[in-house]
Amino acid sequence: MKLAEILFSVALGTGFTACSSSQPAAEQLVILHTNDTHSHIDPLADSDLGGVARRKVLIDSVRNARENVLVVDAGDIVQGTLYFHLYRGAVEQQMLNELGYDIQILGNHEFDNGIDGLSEMLAEARPTLLSSNYAFADSLLASRFSPYVIKEYGDKRVGLFALNLNPKGMIAEGNYDGVEYQPWKAATEHVVNELRNKEKCDYVIAVTHIGVEGSSENPELFGDVQVARQTSGIDLIIGGHSHTRLDPALKEVNAAGDTVVIVQTGKYGTALGEITLDLASGAISERLIPVDSRLDSRRDPELLAAIEPYRAGIDSLYNHEIFRLEAAEPLNGRSPQFHDFVARFIADRGERVLGKPVDVAIGNKGSLRTTWAPGAVSEGAVLDMMPFRNHIVVLELKGSDLLEAFEVMEARGGDIAGGLTDPKLIDPERCYRVATIDYLANGGDYMTPLTRGTRLAESRQWVFDDLLDYLRANPVIEIK
Repeated sequence: MKLAEILFSVALGTGFTACSSSQPAAEQLVILHTNDTHSHIDPLADSDLGGVARRKVLIDSVRNARENVLVVDAGDIVQGTLYFHLYRGAVEQQMLNELGYDIQILGNHEFDNGIDGLSEMLAEARPTLLSSNYAFADSLLASRFSPYVIKEYGDKRVGLFALNLNPKGMIAEGNYDGVEYQPWKAATEHVVNELRNKEKCDYVIAVTHIGVEGSSENPELFGDVQVARQTSGIDLIIGGHSHTRLDPALKEVNAAGDTVVIVQTGKYGTALGEITLDLASGAISERLIPVDSRLDSRRDPELLAAIEPYRAGIDSLYNHEIFRLEAAEPLNGRSPQFHDFVARFIADRGERVLGKPVDVAIGNKGSLRTTWAPGAVSEGAVLDMMPFRNHIVVLELKGSDLLEAFEVMEARGGDIAGGLTDPKLIDPERCYRVATIDYLANGGDYMTPLTRGTRLAESRQWVFDDLLDYLRANPVIEIK
């Protein structure tokens, strides 16, 4: 181990085992990777983890100690805190630039402000932008993305490409106009063939935002495991989207009988993934490095100063109390009793815009993005909980379609529903008034049955503004 590596290990209080090897540093490639930071620029409020300034300490330390270093992000850098709500991705992209990322791919939430918003966010992007199964010929992003990139280290060539999920059913309709999705398997086989046979790459790495596991029922819901098993020629998959903390990495056997390593760091920037590729033998080692407070004394003052101007607007929202939550424990998207509250809220807003009662309220737990602790809850915390630019709508929906919608929700592991939810009480031939959000009404989260309904009414406000109004009218919420 070099002296610089030893000093780095001592400073961080952890062994540098993943980079330790008898091979000279020039014969190794170290890849640092992140995914699904979701606008968590600062450390998490409820743990000792996260924060981009801490992450920069790690990245800089590895770069100072190693000769060949590549820094990669696997998508969803945005959506989840007030940084995105107020500044529309500018802060998150600036941070990737400041931290010196080499490669960046899209997540589904990069589309939350539409194509125009995405194009504006990426206008100053310094990393190489990759997308291998999205065609942008009809969008403003046509010139921004490459299907792959090749890095050379001595006499070795490393090719990297990117895979993204099918936007239909996952990204809000209208937000990805001009983006043509290309089926994953054909796109993968094509680009791997290009890298292996035309570009003569020694190693091929897929950077993905598709999740670890797909669906056995829907071939379009593919994941890293399916890509690894059903193709050949990929050595390593650096993934995102499912928020899976792979520690240790997965190892899958591909169609040719070779091993593919799959890595992912989890979410919110709480860990930095580190991969060491032995360029001579192809051996891969990996680990997750916690991003925690032991790094605080070494944070870059210039980076902290760059973040500081954005905090004033954020702090004002976090200091403004909206309501008080009386609950036995913190509540989030995994709390059934909180699902009931959200269903009541959706039903209430639906009845207000329609002017008459609704029969059913449907929501998605994926839209609930944070945790509310008992006690005073701020305006910032409310916006963090429901950050998406959705509208509450009311549909007239046939009973048979409503039953099918419940089946979709059950296949996804259950979701938010209130009112008439017992399938035995639903008449397939009768029509029902259903309050929901436009993302689901347009078929998001694969809720195709809701697209068959007739839209009766729609709120003019964003759902988070409707939620703020609801809470102002109900300043004490009791959830037991």
